[in-house]
Amino acid sequence: MGRLTFFDDRRLASDLYAAASQNTGPELVGAGISRVLDPIVAHDALSLVGTDPATGPGLGSFSFWHQYDPALVRDLVMHRHLGGDPQRSAIPTLLRTPAVVVGAGTDRSPVPDPRAHDILAAHGASSELRLLLQDRRGVWGALGLLRCEGAAPFSQDDAQRAARLVPALLAALRRYATGGPLCPEVPPLSAGVITVGSDHRIKAVSPQAQLWLDQWSARAVPSWVPGAFFVSLSLVARAEARRQDGAIPLVCAPPAASGRWTTCQGQVLDADATGDVALVIQGATWDLVLPSLCEWYCITPRERDVVAQLRTGASVKQIARRLDLSAYTVNDHLKAVFRKTGADGRDELSAALTR
Repeated sequence: MGRLTFFDDRRLASDLYAAASQNTGPELVGAGISRVLDPIVAHDALSLVGTDPATGPGLGSFSFWHQYDPALVRDLVMHRHLGGDPQRSAIPTLLRTPAVVVGAGTDRSPVPDPRAHDILAAHGASSELRLLLQDRRGVWGALGLLRCEGAAPFSQDDAQRAARLVPALLAALRRYATGGPLCPEVPPLSAGVITVGSDHRIKAVSPQAQLWLDQWSARAVPSWVPGAFFVSLSLVARAEARRQDGAIPLVCAPPAASGRWTTCQGQVLDADATGDVALVIQGATWDLVLPSLCEWYCITPRERDVVAQLRTGASVKQIARRLDLSAYTVNDHLKAVFRKTGADGRDELSAALTR
């Protein structure tokens, strides 16, 4: 059966969004996205991860999965952070060549990775096609497609067709991330802590953190995904702690994925970053969430400056004075932000960033 070579980006984006937004279990959501893409690039398993430029391409804010073996995902995560995955240091190459194939008999990747071939083979896979989802503003996610052992490895033609999916996938992810209610639709929760040990396994989950996990599970997040995410975040925290100018890694998840703007930060608990890592999950706090909200809703830097002033309770005239703008300009910026976010006014926007 031939693959689709011509398709409508808008229709494809709409179909992907419809599949991602199904109010069903995680398996059915992932299967729906897979069905939309299979006529274009045939595959046996799929992962679609959404990120935002505010927090960088290394960790996902939300994700969709179909038929990926959790053990394979863990092994790939460990390889990426501890096994010397060459693609981690090859972002400029990947940005120029967004679709790469790894694990094929003849390595077609611009950054060969023999270890990935062994990992895939050990889990009954022949090859994986990885697609970086980026535009001029940054990286917004990644698509992974897998073919099982016995299937023909992904070809260069497959990679070229996959690269053409980027506009539709970007549009679908943005629509998904901004499609839910701006303000929380689930009860507020206290901050929770998850501890990952030196063996890169979850060591402890506080009662408050368990409530967050239960909340995510109720929103059709596959049960194994949070564990893989926490291990990945802990590995990034260790790597950052060893850098002279390392930062505490942060992930922001939009309300569509978790019911409210949610953040998760990782911090090592010892000087040499070899012991435990604490991961703190909490609801929106203004300073942490505002950059991600601005990215997803395409809020301009000047509009962001105006929104940042809302935190102080400043009036339009006060904001105008502080930013050396006219009151008319401030009002225009606020109207643009309300239009983009769907907020009814400054109170609703402030509530979304402080609960």
